[in-house]
Amino acid sequence: MSKTAKLYRMVMDKHVCPYGIKSKHLLESKGYSVEDHWLTTREETDAFKREHDVQTTPQTFIDGKRIGGHEALREFFGKARDPNKKTYRPVLAVFAVGLALAVSLSLFSFGTAFTVRTAEWFVAFSMAMLAMLKLQDVEQFSTMFVGYDLLGRRFVPYAYAYPYLEATAAVLMAGRILPWISIPVAFVIGSIGAISVFYAVYIQKRDIKCACVGGSGNVPLGFISLSENLAMVGMAIWMLVRPTM
Repeated sequence: MSKTAKLYRMVMDKHVCPYGIKSKHLLESKGYSVEDHWLTTREETDAFKREHDVQTTPQTFIDGKRIGGHEALREFFGKARDPNKKTYRPVLAVFAVGLALAVSLSLFSFGTAFTVRTAEWFVAFSMAMLAMLKLQDVEQFSTMFVGYDLLGRRFVPYAYAYPYLEATAAVLMAGRILPWISIPVAFVIGSIGAISVFYAVYIQKRDIKCACVGGSGNVPLGFISLSENLAMVGMAIWMLVRPTM
C-alpha cells in the first residue's frame, strides 16, 4: 500500500522555500507519494497559517495528522539534529580537504601522491583554511579564544591578531617564502596554543568549545584542537632543520 503525505510550501516567483524542497525530498526518500500544495502568494500563505494555527511553512500532514515543519519532519523520521551536540566534523573536514589538495598538488608536481612536500602542503593548507574560518568573524572568534588561551586572556589584541598571524604563516609556508617570518610566527602561536589547550583540557579538565574553526562551530576543545597547534610547531621546526628542499 502506497504511503501518501500532503505538503504545503511556499513557491513564489521570487521565493521558493528551501525547507519545503528539503521536506519534499525527505518524504520521497522515505517512500511517500507527496501531494505537493504550493502557496503562491503571501495572502495565500497567511491564510493557510491562520487556518491551521501555525507560525511557519512548510507543513506536512501524514494520515490526516499534522507533523509540522522540516525539523519536525526530521524528528518524525528519527533524523532529528541536536544543535548543541559537539562534533569534530568541521575540523576533520578541513584536514581531509587539506590532505586531498596536498596529494593532488604532489601528483601534479612530482608524479606521486606522498612526498615530503605533501606533508608540508597538508599542514600549510589546513592552517590556511582554519585561519580563513576564523577570519569570517574575528570578533566572535576572539571571544571564544580568550576563554582558554593563556596569552589571549592577558593581552586581548593577541586574540584579534591570531587569525591573521596563522593565515600569514600558512601562506608563506605553503610556498616556503620568507621563512624568517613564517617559522617564528608558527612556532610562537603554535606553542602558546598547545600549552593553553593542554592546560585547559588536561590540567583544568574544562569542557568548553574550541575556537579553531571560528566562532560558529561546536567543536570541543581537546586532542584534535591540540593537534592543530602541534602541527604548526612541528612545521616550524621542520622548516628550520630543512631550510631547502
